[in-house]
Amino acid sequence: MANEEKKLTFWSSPASDMLQELQTTAEGLKSSESSERFKKYGANILKPKKRSDTLTLLFSQFKSPITLILLFAAGLAFFLHEPTDTIIIAAIILISSLLGFWQEKGAADAFEKLLATVQIKAAVLRDGEETEISVEEIVPGDIIILNAGDMIPADCLILDSNDLFVNESTLTGETYPIEKTAGVLKAETPLAKRTNSLWMGTSVISGTGKVLAVSTGKGTEFGKISDRLKLRPPETEFEKGISHFGYFLMEVTMLMVITIFAINIYFHRSILDSLLFSLALAVGLTPQLLPAIISVNLSHGARDMAQKKVIVKRLASIENLGSMNILCSDKTGTLTEGELQLHSYQDLEGEQNEKLLLYAILNAYYQKGFENPIDRAILEQNKFDLTLYGKLDEIPYDFIRKRLSILVSKTGNNLMITKGALSSILEICSLAEIEPGKSVEISGLKERIEQQFEEFSEKGFRTLGVAYREMGQQKIIKKEQETGMTFLGFLFLFDPPKPDIIKTIESMEQLGISLKVITGDNRFVAANISREIGLKNSRIITGSELDKMSSEALMKQVNDTDVFAEVEPRQKEHIILALKKNGNVVGYMGDGINDASALHAADAGISVDSAADVAKDAADIVLMEKSLDALVEGVNEGRKTFANTLKYIFMATSANFGNMFSMAGASLFLPFLPLLPTQILLINLLTDFPEMTIATDAVDREMVEKPRRWDIGFIRKFMLVFGITSSVFDYLTFGVLFLLLPGMTERFRTGWFVESVISASMIVLVIRSRKPFFRSTPGKYLLASTLLVGGLTLCFPFTSLAALFGFKPLPISVILIIIAIVGLYILTAEIIKKIFYKRIKF
Repeated sequence: MANEEKKLTFWSSPASDMLQELQTTAEGLKSSESSERFKKYGANILKPKKRSDTLTLLFSQFKSPITLILLFAAGLAFFLHEPTDTIIIAAIILISSLLGFWQEKGAADAFEKLLATVQIKAAVLRDGEETEISVEEIVPGDIIILNAGDMIPADCLILDSNDLFVNESTLTGETYPIEKTAGVLKAETPLAKRTNSLWMGTSVISGTGKVLAVSTGKGTEFGKISDRLKLRPPETEFEKGISHFGYFLMEVTMLMVITIFAINIYFHRSILDSLLFSLALAVGLTPQLLPAIISVNLSHGARDMAQKKVIVKRLASIENLGSMNILCSDKTGTLTEGELQLHSYQDLEGEQNEKLLLYAILNAYYQKGFENPIDRAILEQNKFDLTLYGKLDEIPYDFIRKRLSILVSKTGNNLMITKGALSSILEICSLAEIEPGKSVEISGLKERIEQQFEEFSEKGFRTLGVAYREMGQQKIIKKEQETGMTFLGFLFLFDPPKPDIIKTIESMEQLGISLKVITGDNRFVAANISREIGLKNSRIITGSELDKMSSEALMKQVNDTDVFAEVEPRQKEHIILALKKNGNVVGYMGDGINDASALHAADAGISVDSAADVAKDAADIVLMEKSLDALVEGVNEGRKTFANTLKYIFMATSANFGNMFSMAGASLFLPFLPLLPTQILLINLLTDFPEMTIATDAVDREMVEKPRRWDIGFIRKFMLVFGITSSVFDYLTFGVLFLLLPGMTERFRTGWFVESVISASMIVLVIRSRKPFFRSTPGKYLLASTLLVGGLTLCFPFTSLAALFGFKPLPISVILIIIAIVGLYILTAEIIKKIFYKRIKF
């Protein structure tokens, strides 16, 4: 108990005591020790993986209201001494549920394997050496090395830090980053002010740190409240559509069930038969396999996307990717090559200044905040002996200051060198060096500097400033010391557009996706790149202009603007939210520390495998290579998945609605029930088999040409038009069977059973495509299962099982007439389909 209390207040304990408490050292654990602790503490996750997951998934198949009602009906049949009905109903429920379980389990297993490819790693000391491991493997006592962009994987005590700033908004709600340093605090210090501690689920904004993992998994502060938090992400566009569709079906089903039950009771029919008949109609109308079909469709789509180097972290986001009509993206690495090159370095006189280059290289070489393309480009020009200089201190780059300072020494002289965005450098400079050893007041040169800046920016160069100041101390105490500096000159970098980017953007436009560039670069660079990649709208909104706009003004202008320049991280989220409020489905592609909030806000957050941990963690989709081409492939797969899901909806609602409506109507004027409850359930089970293969079906090009979204109004119209069409031929079948088989109730039911299954199966081949069925080739599994079910249905009345369901063999003449009616139905549905799509757009 004493040990537990010590851990709860580790922020009030000296680091040496906590190292001893956790039986570790500053050099980290040994591999054997970490293995033992992993067995003791378990995986470092908030929701432990349980062995009962498979059982949970199995039992979840029996939780739907319809299934529960049917189980009740089976129990009622047993109580009323109807063993045959009891066994058949129970068997059909079991088969259907096991079918759904098998499909969903396979989908879930495949998805888990995909997720394993984009695990977030952490740098820890093991056996005295720095190594990368999955965050799930971190245990109490581990020594973790943190850098800018890292997610904090456990509750930790800081052992050492260097300008370590952390975003704790997920836990404390604090908007601005908090500076963290080693030390000892009072035990009663509130969580938001524990500056010597780090918390799982937060992230490093800038700086570096060496920390001791104290608590992991459910033992962390975040873990303690995770059960009370709504950790489920916001509903996606697709999930909202599914919910609306569910409510719509519920209304139709309840109305039909209550009406049919009441009418059958009015005609003094058996209460049990009437109840089971009504419930069977409800099952027939309800697409019971919808959850399984969606899971299979999504996991199949995720596997196909993975083959094209697109990894899906959240399955529902596949549909959002397919529905996306706007993609927001930074330019670096996405629209451009992503490898900056140093074009030139000039002083105020326009000369190549070696001192300027040396100072820029020293700044890039000694900074330890996070690796970036700018510093790599500068270091490629290194031709100096840097061993003459020693690093004393550093103020890491952050997205508020937009600059980076290094304190170096040479033969006792200490020098602070700062580089960064030109405007950020100018605001801390009071002097400008016009020639070696000669500096003047910078105020009189501001206009000249701005002119040079605009001149190079308009050519597409990214312009940085370099400044320096001699220091009399060996440590930079605080950021406020970045003042009174001397401006030395400019660094001009360029990042050429990708060779095929114009073609890629055209491909996106053909898919109905508009590209919007959101960049921190200045307006001139942004304008240049937008011209080079062929963006038609030349209007640019800057970050300063955004700050002056109201939310309403931004909503009015955001759709008509393709480029946002000089944008700060917080403004990215505002832009995305404004686009969403205008009714767009918005994707955001980002890979930096400052992209996390925008990735969360987007309908489809997209990152890359090389991204900062915080960005990769926030993303729904991870690209294995930073390329819009890979994203275009992902969009195509997302739309195919959405199209196949809609096919199932169309099949289930139109054919099922037609058959159930027909039976409901026929029960009003026939002296007997047109089908027994068990026969209806068998129809439902057989027609589900072809629909299970829909995930593998081919998709027509027309279905992926533009983004599509849920439209309940369209689904309702589709259901009514094709449902009524189905009913017309059902009633034709009734009439033919009534005339040909007078008084033969069992053969009547057999004839209609055969017609119902075959027509519902074959109509799949018609409504799966807008084209005539003979011009759109179905997937081989869909075609095979459809033909197989048709053949089994024709043979079933002649088997020994037929009597159990109340069926009898049909005369060959009746079978031929039924086949003719089905053929006429298919032909009529084709004609109606052509008229329907001409009049009703989707």
